[in-house]
Amino acid sequence: MSGLRDRFCALARRLGATQDPGALADALLEAWSAPGRVYHDQRHLEDGLSQLDGLPLSANTHDQVEAALWFHDGIYDPRASDNEERSARWAMDALSALGVGAPVAGEIARLVLLTRDHAPVPDEAGQLLCDIDLSILGRPAADFDEYERRVRAEYAWVPEEAYRYGRRGVLSAFLRRQPLFQTDTFRRRFESSARDNLRRSLEALGAGT
Repeated sequence: MSGLRDRFCALARRLGATQDPGALADALLEAWSAPGRVYHDQRHLEDGLSQLDGLPLSANTHDQVEAALWFHDGIYDPRASDNEERSARWAMDALSALGVGAPVAGEIARLVLLTRDHAPVPDEAGQLLCDIDLSILGRPAADFDEYERRVRAEYAWVPEEAYRYGRRGVLSAFLRRQPLFQTDTFRRRFESSARDNLRRSLEALGAGT
């Protein structure tokens, strides 16, 4: 965890922080490790960062997308409908308190809000953030199935029939998108396999209903 903490502190300083970012790094890592998180946990954060690393981006775009990854599920309650809004406010307020300029903090908050519905956007940073967050859909079948199990565990309080109905709606909406991924890089990597996974999962969700 110290490696992640150090990574966030270095990022905050690159963004312009003039105050010690250590306490915020600790708060974020604690949030990502909160009880009840089964998929949206620190593994999801680390996976997103690994998808970002190595992409040929400008330093500015990289840092803004990375900051948005840190905050995008910073607040996560499967019973709530305003997680992205609250996470965006946290990003804006916390980064501003560190001395990060309002334009930069505001841009990161904007990016966080995009993960509410992953709708198409015209800017590179927004496209990459959404594609990184959705890249799990195009992973090998075993990884995708594990993702589906973990999401179901986060919604263990939802009755099975209601869950199947809601989940079919979410996955069907993704499958209808043309294309699903907004960047060439992620389309090449994940578009075909994501569609296969989505179709397979929808078939399973329809079974027995």
